[in-house]
Amino acid sequence: MYVQGLPESRASEALSDHAKRIGIKGRAYQKAKSQLKEAGYVHEWRWQGQGGLWMTDQLFSNVPLTDEEARGLRKANAQAAPADRSPAGGQAGTRPVGSPQPEVEEERRENNPHPPTEAPAANAPAANAPAAEAAEPVAATDPDVAQAERVLLSLRHANPQLHLGVREARSLSATAADWLRRGVKAADLRQALVNGLPAEGVRSAYGFVRHRLVHKLPEAPAPVAPVATVRPHVTCEGDGPEHVFRPRADETLCGPCARQEAEEAHFAKWPQRRRPWRERVATILEAGAATP
Repeated sequence: MYVQGLPESRASEALSDHAKRIGIKGRAYQKAKSQLKEAGYVHEWRWQGQGGLWMTDQLFSNVPLTDEEARGLRKANAQAAPADRSPAGGQAGTRPVGSPQPEVEEERRENNPHPPTEAPAANAPAANAPAAEAAEPVAATDPDVAQAERVLLSLRHANPQLHLGVREARSLSATAADWLRRGVKAADLRQALVNGLPAEGVRSAYGFVRHRLVHKLPEAPAPVAPVATVRPHVTCEGDGPEHVFRPRADETLCGPCARQEAEEAHFAKWPQRRRPWRERVATILEAGAATP
């Protein structure tokens, strides 16, 4: 979001310089850039300039681009501004021939903050349309479908045999979204499509990916049991002071009152055969006292 909001005058600055300004350095920057490259938002090219010096061009877009689309957009930018191919004076961006890969601080970037995605073909110049597929607007409004399309487009970075075009990925995005709706993470979906490729190679990336999406679709998660509703309090119909309780089903007595009623019913049906010894002793004493 930070890079896409920059003016065109800062398009020649390296992506690492922008990352430093917002506090992203070192491994965090490398990880973020690799993820953006994998998703198709960042593309890089190394080329040898005047005097045998090597330079790195970076292209940053706000929509995922295929390698062909990115090369077409880069070519169009180069034709529109050929002077941009030379590094600005005082900027680090080159190394002698045979030196190691340039550090991230030595990258220079071609930034196209807002590439046209919905411009009509009649109004857009031919040089600014990197591919016919890029002219189609992204019609997916479902976040799962949009994420699935990005995963399908990123397969080319995991294995060149699974290179899908924009239209091919879009036509399979609804099927791939079913995986995400069933709890499969985007990284796991990518691994399921990339791992275990045939030893003889993939003849058709579209057919292979479609076959795996359909035939390896995981089972839908089991439905979650509904949570039992909490019953309201009711007034106990037992003896004693009025009180309320929360029944489990259709009880009319609370627990203590129900137990007392059960005991009374038991002793009414099965009376005690012998009186307690205290009652018998008391009866004997009363009889003795009454005798003159």
